[in-house]
Amino acid sequence: MQVDLEVQRATSQGGVPADEQFLRWAEAALEGRRASCSAALRIVDEAEARRFNRRYRKRDYATNVLSFPAELPPGLPDGVRSALLGDILICAPVVVREAAQRGIPADDHWAHLTVHGLLHLLGHDHDDETEAQQMEALETKILARLGIPDPYADAV
Repeated sequence: MQVDLEVQRATSQGGVPADEQFLRWAEAALEGRRASCSAALRIVDEAEARRFNRRYRKRDYATNVLSFPAELPPGLPDGVRSALLGDILICAPVVVREAAQRGIPADDHWAHLTVHGLLHLLGHDHDDETEAQQMEALETKILARLGIPDPYADAV
């Protein structure tokens, strides 16, 4: 499998994982789903996350992860169309804060949100209960292969 993941860092938050770690998580999320693909992962502070969430979701707060599937022009060869997934935005301060609140390792939460964002780029969603259960089960399975406990185990 060939994953081209561009990691952009636009944050002052410490403790952001290395590019190689993000790539490892991306490869786990995409294993068996894509032979090759390209995506961008932008790590941001709260102001940028809030700005994007407000503009694209009409919610005025910094959220942990946003996914933007590629909107490609018609007429591109199939190989190009299937390889370009889109962009993911992860808010570093929110990730660190949520991990601390949940009492889980920050890297486990970074991995979960990376996997979650990539699954959105592949077309998975959680708009209704059935979709949410399917997506959560898939995330849990991918994270388990990485040695990361079920992030939904304590969810109510």
